[in-house]
Amino acid sequence: MVVVEISIGAIRLMTVKTIGFPGRYIQGPGAINQIPTLLRSFNANKAVIILDEVVNQLNGSMLKDMLTQSGIETSFIIFPGEITPEIVKKLSLEASKLNAEIILGFGGGKTIDASKGVALNCGLPLFIIPTIASNDSPTSRLIVLYNEQHQVSRVDYMVRNPDIVIVDTEIISKAPIRFFIAGLGDAISKKFEAKQCYENQGNNFFGTHSLPTARLLADHCYETIIKYGRDAVSQVKNHHKPNEDVERAIEASVLLSGLGFESAGLSLAHALTRGFTAHPIFSTYLHGEIVAFGSLVQLIAEERAPHEITNHARFCHSLGLPVSFGDFGVTEIANAELDLIAKKTMDAPYINNISPKLNIDRLIQALLEADKAGQAAKQ
Repeated sequence: MVVVEISIGAIRLMTVKTIGFPGRYIQGPGAINQIPTLLRSFNANKAVIILDEVVNQLNGSMLKDMLTQSGIETSFIIFPGEITPEIVKKLSLEASKLNAEIILGFGGGKTIDASKGVALNCGLPLFIIPTIASNDSPTSRLIVLYNEQHQVSRVDYMVRNPDIVIVDTEIISKAPIRFFIAGLGDAISKKFEAKQCYENQGNNFFGTHSLPTARLLADHCYETIIKYGRDAVSQVKNHHKPNEDVERAIEASVLLSGLGFESAGLSLAHALTRGFTAHPIFSTYLHGEIVAFGSLVQLIAEERAPHEITNHARFCHSLGLPVSFGDFGVTEIANAELDLIAKKTMDAPYINNISPKLNIDRLIQALLEADKAGQAAKQ
């Protein structure tokens, strides 16, 4: 697609733009039952499933029985919980020894990213089956790698997006509510980040400027969460099964959020994950919880109107997302800690996708103001 826009003053020049999608996205109660048919369409008779021990205990035998009964030879590789370059290399060697024809990533965000790494290394097709809707990883090409200190170290990329993404809303609705809420927190920032990336001439994760379609998806992601998010949280919390509110919220937190960030780009809310994962307490929280607070910091850094900031903080709080340092269990924060968070954040590759431009002092001030705004919103 070749329609462009690079601003030089009031003039926009034409450039190539890119948007990416998974090969197929399937969502709904019982969607997992379509896997045997889908595998046959790939002529795959030997499937290697990557999952962690918890998912194995909860759903492993169900999936293995389903595939075995369909005549598909199935092997499991247990993901140890943290995704480092060394772990991905080890899992890839195991998959090669098993003569895998296709990789299935069955679990949460880190399991999914590990599965992407294995599929990339082995040159195999990839099915993604999330068991929680806690972040936007299922549809994207990104592989987020961590170091031994549980800090983000680098991001690798698959050649293409996953071949199939299967989102069984019955499985997701039975997972702990905290994961579901975190997914909404990861998704709610995308509208603001996409807008700032575009307005500041930033690139998306294909290395180009965004198409209007990508920004439209990011906007719709936000609108969907505003409309369905609270009722969806109540439904999952009280009934542990999907209804229309849950279906729409999951579509936002998995599909729209994933397409929005990868093809429209990111800004401060996600840059802050680099800083917060360097902190011993913030780093123990879920990605979406950190991003939700980061979205509040971003609105303050953008110098948005006070009522916009207040409304956003109140809505995030109503979902059960953290909006202040205290919500992360941080009752006091030293200047040195704020300085470390700010410095690590300023090293993020998309930190310049925001205006007014940031420096360490302005970012620290925005963090402190976000904490105050969050505290006030809870009252």
